[in-house]
Amino acid sequence: MGALDEGHFDVELENEVKLGCIELGFEEEPETVAIKDAVKLLLQGLGEDINREGLKKTPLRVAKALREGTRGYKQEAKDIVQGALFPEAGLDNGVGHAGGAGGLVIVRDLDLFSYCESCLLPFQVKCHVGYVPSGQRVVGLSKLSRVADVFARRLQDPQRLAYEICSALHHGIKPAGVAVVLQCLHIHFPHLESVFVNSNHQGWVKSLVSSGSGVFENDNGDSWEDFFILLKFRGINVDKTKMRDSTRQYWCPSRSSSCDKIFSNIGPASPGMVSAVASVLKSLGEDPSRKELVGTPARFVKWLMNFQNSNLEMKLNALASGGMDLHKPNDICRNKELIHSELNLSFWSQCEHHLLPFYGVVHIGYFRGQGLNPIGKSLLQSIVHFYGFKLQVQERLTRQIAETVSSLFGGDVMVVVEANHTCMISRGIEQFGSSTATIAVLGRFSTDTAARAMFLHRIPNATNPEG
Repeated sequence: MGALDEGHFDVELENEVKLGCIELGFEEEPETVAIKDAVKLLLQGLGEDINREGLKKTPLRVAKALREGTRGYKQEAKDIVQGALFPEAGLDNGVGHAGGAGGLVIVRDLDLFSYCESCLLPFQVKCHVGYVPSGQRVVGLSKLSRVADVFARRLQDPQRLAYEICSALHHGIKPAGVAVVLQCLHIHFPHLESVFVNSNHQGWVKSLVSSGSGVFENDNGDSWEDFFILLKFRGINVDKTKMRDSTRQYWCPSRSSSCDKIFSNIGPASPGMVSAVASVLKSLGEDPSRKELVGTPARFVKWLMNFQNSNLEMKLNALASGGMDLHKPNDICRNKELIHSELNLSFWSQCEHHLLPFYGVVHIGYFRGQGLNPIGKSLLQSIVHFYGFKLQVQERLTRQIAETVSSLFGGDVMVVVEANHTCMISRGIEQFGSSTATIAVLGRFSTDTAARAMFLHRIPNATNPEG
C-alpha cells in the first residue's frame, strides 16, 4: 500500500470511528431509548421474536426513522426565512409589486412526507406554494421548500399543514400575500379479512387543501386564478370545487365508520401496546393528551395488529382445496405448453426494518399443460395478501409467494414484485414515484431464458399501485 493509499485509508477509518461515536451517542439519548423500548414491546405484542435476525436492529431503525421524520419539532421556520431575504427593486410608480406587475412567485411540485396525527401512518404531499413580494423584498426560492418541510416533519393534518406553511411565510417574508395548495395521499390499508370481501378495495384516500393570506384571502380572487393557471403550465390540474372543506372534521381513513367496523373485528387494543405508542409520541416532542392525539395510540395499535405473527398454512391449504375458480386464460404458447400470467395483483405490507408501509403489485407466471384449467385469480390474490399481511421484506415476500404457488400447483413459477417503500421515501433516499422490483424464478423459468422473457414482456410498462 502506497503513502497515498495509507492516508486515504486513515481518513476512512477516522470517519468510520466518528460515525460510530455519533451513532453510539444517538442510541444513548433518552428519547431514542424510550422509542426503542416501546418498539420492542410492540413487536412482542405482535407475537414476534425480537431477537430474530431481521428484527434485532428494528427498534433502533424505527427510532431513527421516526426522529428524522419528525425533526420539524426542533426547527424554527423564522430562522430559515430571516437569513434568506434579499432586496429586489420593484415598480416605482406604485402599480404592481416587487418582482414585476402582479409579482407572483410560485414553486411547484415540492415532494413532502408527513405522519398523520390520527393514526401515525405516513402520507405523501405534493406542495405548490407562491407569494406576491412587497416592500422590495424577496426570499431565496429554496427556502419555500425548507419552510414547508419544517411543518411537514411533524404529526399533521393536511389543512393545518397548509395553514402553518402559509402563516410562517406570511410573517417571515411580509409579502402582499401567500398561497399554498397541497395534494395529499394517505395510504388506506385494508384489514386482512376485508380484502377477501372487497377485492376492489381502494388503497388510497386523497385530499386537496389550500390556504391563503393577503391578496389570496379571497378564494375567488384574481391572484388565485393566476396561481392555478401557472400550475396548469406544468400539467397540474387542480379542481377548485374539490378543495377540502376546512370544516370537515376528519380525513384519516382510520376514523371512518367503515374502519371502526374493521377495528371491532380485531378486538380491544392491548393497554401495554397503547401506552408504548403514547411514550413514542412524548419522545418525539408531542403531547399525547392533545385532543387530536388522544385516540391515536389505540388506532395505531389496532392497525398494527393486522400484521401479527400468525400461522397461515391451514388457511392457505383450505383455499387451495376449494379455490380453483375459472376465468378467461391469459396464456402464451411455449413448446406446446402455456405460460399463464396474472398481472397487477395488489398487495400491502409492513417493512419489518422500520415498521413503515410498503405496497405495490405482484405479477405471477406459471406453466400449465394444454387442456388444464388455470389457477383462479382470487386464489393467487389471496396468497399475495396472506404473505403481505406480515412484517416483511420485499425479497422474502417475493420468494414466499413463488414457493407457495409452486408447492400447490407445480414447480415452474415466476414472480415479479414491484413496490414503493415509504421507509425509503421518508428518509430521502428515494423520490416519490420510484419503485423497487424483485424477481423469484423456480423450475423451468430458472433455465429457460426465452420463457422468462415472454412472461416479462407481458408486464405492463406502467403499473399503478396507487389504484
